[in-house]
Amino acid sequence: MTAKFLIHDLQLPAEVAGARFDQALAAALPQYSRARLQRWISAGSVLLDGRAVRPRERLAGGEQVRVQAEFPADATVEAEAISLQVVYEDDALLVIDKPAGLVVHPGAGNPRHTLQNALLAHDPALATVPRAGLIHRLDKETSGLLVVARTPQIHVQLVRMLQERRIARGYLALSLGRPTAGGTIAESIGRHRTQRTRMAVRRDGREAVTHYRIEERFRGHTLLRVQLETGRTHQIRVHLAERGHPLVGDPVYGTRAGRGLARLGPEGAAIAAFPRQALHAKRLGFIHPATGQALEFDSALPADLGALIRNLELL
Repeated sequence: MTAKFLIHDLQLPAEVAGARFDQALAAALPQYSRARLQRWISAGSVLLDGRAVRPRERLAGGEQVRVQAEFPADATVEAEAISLQVVYEDDALLVIDKPAGLVVHPGAGNPRHTLQNALLAHDPALATVPRAGLIHRLDKETSGLLVVARTPQIHVQLVRMLQERRIARGYLALSLGRPTAGGTIAESIGRHRTQRTRMAVRRDGREAVTHYRIEERFRGHTLLRVQLETGRTHQIRVHLAERGHPLVGDPVYGTRAGRGLARLGPEGAAIAAFPRQALHAKRLGFIHPATGQALEFDSALPADLGALIRNLELL
């Protein structure tokens, strides 16, 4: 797909006198990131009263601006015809219900067959949007809801909404043990100091806040409703493991409880053999950035998690 172009013609207000051009332009076109606007200015794609200028040029106020907004297509990720469960779609965004086992972005060990590849097949125009419009991710073995921007402008707005904690994300998590009550975990998370594929609670990490409450108790296990304020890598998995309640089936942060469960019959053996972390992104809610409509989505529990809960009820 070739690059996409949009032309913006505007007049800066008199009140910007003395301000830097890039700052005034960012205020006039908030749908674009400042970094993107600065690249366009430096490339000569932005004209101030008909001439190319530097980002730091000071303004007199009232100048005419023409922006040739270019969105080059990303040719590094190929489209692949992979089935998608689309739960909502309009001209601005998509909401996808991701199955467990599907990687979100191509990377080391997963160069193809990802959600990003599938999105490019569903809508080739997503090649002009960063990461094919994905603004957040789920681990490969976590199922559930993701929102996808269909234009660069909506991408900027959704990213900002996520940073400002204006996108509600609710999860169901099945943990080992029986916490006495719900609560909040506010522990910073960073890369593990020696095991680089793991995350860990660290004082010098990034802020991470997880709220949880008890949904249902079982013999030795608890189903939790989890609400994220932040979205750090492996956040729910790390926080619950830190509290002594790792997720069932978590191969990285979990514990080996199989031998004891296997003695409880076929149901216990099935629980011990559950092949992925028992985590599902069930709820997604936000204000539509283009229409202002309040949107809320709820994903049904996947069949494997439903069977896991039924086995726990039988113990």
